[in-house]
Amino acid sequence: MPKKKGGFPYEVHPTPMKGKDGRNIVYARPARGLKLSVEAVDSYCHENYETKEGELEFVFRQFLKCASELMARGYRIDTPIGSFGPKLKLKREITDADAVCDDDVMLDGVDYNSGKLWDKAIEGWLFNGFRREENPNVQELLNDTALLEEALNKGLKKGYITTKQFAGFSGLTLYSARKQLDAWTQGENPKLMKSRMGQTDIYTAT
Repeated sequence: MPKKKGGFPYEVHPTPMKGKDGRNIVYARPARGLKLSVEAVDSYCHENYETKEGELEFVFRQFLKCASELMARGYRIDTPIGSFGPKLKLKREITDADAVCDDDVMLDGVDYNSGKLWDKAIEGWLFNGFRREENPNVQELLNDTALLEEALNKGLKKGYITTKQFAGFSGLTLYSARKQLDAWTQGENPKLMKSRMGQTDIYTAT
């Protein structure tokens, strides 16, 4: 089948789950390697949307400064591109709500909810449909120690990493990412420790 010249580039990967025919169910994801910095997006906006050069970067810096101050006061912020709110967690396991004191609480990142706004905005540009790309060679990625270490360290900067995050940073499928993370929890001197946060497996450095 000839490839379309335009369209959203995607890849198809198998999951560990079996379908009705006994074969692995597959899923689609955006093609690997398509990433832009805010500087590149700023340049694109300048060239195509008549914004001033550096304007987008400036707005992001100002929003980060302002929004972080307001979220530090406990506010959730609704914006044209979604809703941002601070997440909290306890530093230790506590079963008695009355025993929780201020020093037990810590910041656990920012929760982002895009709602349906992005779906509608992106769908308006999908007039060329979708275009399938060749899947990356997973075995080559797994053999690239430097790539895997860099992807792991990116996630661990916030204290822990999830399978989804590791897959995004490394380019691995969710199945291969989980398999690699689990492998790092094995042996006499494991690199990672696996635990549970809600419905999600998280991996922390040992």
